[in-house]
Amino acid sequence: MKISTKGRYALRMLLDIYQHQGKGAVALKDVAERQNISKKYLEQIALVLSQSGMLHGARGHQGGYRVVGKATDYTVCEILERMEGSLHPVACLDHAPNDCERCNGCETLFIWEGLDKVIRDYLTSMTLQDVLDRMTAARAAKEESVN
Repeated sequence: MKISTKGRYALRMLLDIYQHQGKGAVALKDVAERQNISKKYLEQIALVLSQSGMLHGARGHQGGYRVVGKATDYTVCEILERMEGSLHPVACLDHAPNDCERCNGCETLFIWEGLDKVIRDYLTSMTLQDVLDRMTAARAAKEESVN
């Protein structure tokens, strides 16, 4: 499994918007500048996140985007799944129950199920708030080491 730039950039975009939305809606051009990501690419990501209900966009002079809900409402897993689709390491785990013709006799299925569980448990254990908290702590530690 490899997370695409869409998944990684979606996470960065949501974190950036959440950090700056206290001042009102956040313009994608500002996110693009801060994150060094193409505004056009962010527009594609914003469309998917808006359609899924994670972002609310407003047009006009004071337009921009806001994250809907609290930072504790969204797990990293949920965000990545919105952008990537399935995060399963093998295609046979994409359907429940497993409809692979070999699943009952597959000697390696337990490996992929175990890997899938580890990935899912890890990514669902982290919310946007957890990432924001970690970013704040890292900044504080960096400032402390400079002083």
